[in-house]
Amino acid sequence: MIKGQSKASESKLLLLSQEEADRRLAKLRAAMHGLGMEYGLITGNSNKYYLTGRVFLGSILVTPSSITYYVRRPVELEGENVVYFRKPEDISVDFPSIALELDELSYNQVIRLTKVFHDDRPGNLSAALRITRAVKTAEEIGMIEGSGVLQDSVYRKIPGLYEQGMSDIELQIEIERASRLEGCLGQFRISGDSMELFMGNVLAGDNADSPSPYDFAMGGAGIDPSIPVGADGTLIKRGMSVMVDVNGNYTGYMTDMTRVFRAGKVSELAEKAHRTSIDIHRLLQSAAKPGTLASDLYNMALELVRERDLESYYMGHRQHAGFIGHGVGIEINELPVIAPRSKDIVAKHNVIALEPKFVIPGTGAVGIENTYVVEGDGMRCVTHAPEEMIDLF
Repeated sequence: MIKGQSKASESKLLLLSQEEADRRLAKLRAAMHGLGMEYGLITGNSNKYYLTGRVFLGSILVTPSSITYYVRRPVELEGENVVYFRKPEDISVDFPSIALELDELSYNQVIRLTKVFHDDRPGNLSAALRITRAVKTAEEIGMIEGSGVLQDSVYRKIPGLYEQGMSDIELQIEIERASRLEGCLGQFRISGDSMELFMGNVLAGDNADSPSPYDFAMGGAGIDPSIPVGADGTLIKRGMSVMVDVNGNYTGYMTDMTRVFRAGKVSELAEKAHRTSIDIHRLLQSAAKPGTLASDLYNMALELVRERDLESYYMGHRQHAGFIGHGVGIEINELPVIAPRSKDIVAKHNVIALEPKFVIPGTGAVGIENTYVVEGDGMRCVTHAPEEMIDLF
C-alpha cells in the first residue's frame, strides 16, 4: 500500500487528486490539438501512470470532451468512466481519426488497433505525450524533489560502504542494497529504443572506456554480454576513479545524479576535467532560462571544453555520447535533449539531468551529473551530494 493511502482508496482507479488529473489531461489535450490530434488511445505504462497515478492493464481513451479508462486487470478498480473489457475490439467508438502511441506499440498491435478504429493512418500520440510530460506540474516537481533527498542520502553513505579490496561490482551491490533500504523502487523506465540497465552504473578505472551499444554518457563492459554495460568486476586500485550513477527512482519520479570517488591520488588531468564538469554545471545552470535553445547550451559547454583542451576525453574517449543532458521524470530519457542538433527549447518547469563527463585513460571517468528544475532565472538543483571528488582511501 502507498504510504498514507487507505484501503478504500486502493480500489479507486484514479490515485491522483481530481484537480491534478484535470491539469495533466488539459495539458495533453492542448498538445494533441497543437499536433492536429483530437482522439487518442494510451496503452503505455508510463503514460497511464502519468494520467492516473497507477499502472494497470488496459487503455485510456482521450477525446476532446471525455476520458474513459478501459481496464482488464486488476479487477475491482472503481471510478467514473471505468469500463472493463477483454480485448480492443470491445472498444465501440466511431471517430474520424485516432492517434496511437506509435513509439510504444508493436507493428501487430498497431495493425490491430487501426482495424478497431477504422483508421489506417493513425497519428503519433507519443509525440504529444512527450511534449506534455516535459513540463512538470508542482506535484510532479515535489515527487522529484523527494527522490532527490533520498538519493542524496544514499550517495553520502558510499565512502562508508567501501572496504579495501572490493571490486566495482561488490561496491555496486552495497550501494544497491543501501538504495533499496532507503526506498528505491529499482525500476528504470526508458522511452523509445531499448536501453537495458540494472539499477545503475558503477565504473572503476579503464572500464569506463569500454564502449557500450547504448547512447550512454559512459559505457562499461558489464559482467555478461547479455547486459553489456557497467561494472565488470574490476578490482578498485590506487589511482583509479570510481564513477557512481545509480537509480534515483524513489517516488515513481526519478532524479539522476552522478558522483566520482577516488582511490587515492588521481592524475592532474583527471582533476582538471572534473573541475571543468563542475564549471559547465555552473555555466549552464544560470544560462538555461526559459526560451533558450537546447543546442545553444550544448555549444556553450563544448566551447569551454575546447578552451581547456579536453575535447578528446569529453563524453567518452574511445566512443563519445551525442548529448550532455536530458529531461527526466517518470522515464530517464524525457524532453528536452541537450544535444548539438536538438530542436528543443527550454521551458519553465522542465526537469533536466545535466551530465558533462570525461574519460581519462589510466584513471577512469570523472565529472558529475545533477538534476535541475528550470525556473524563471535559470535552473535550480535538486541533487545536493558533494560535487568534488570524494576519497575512498
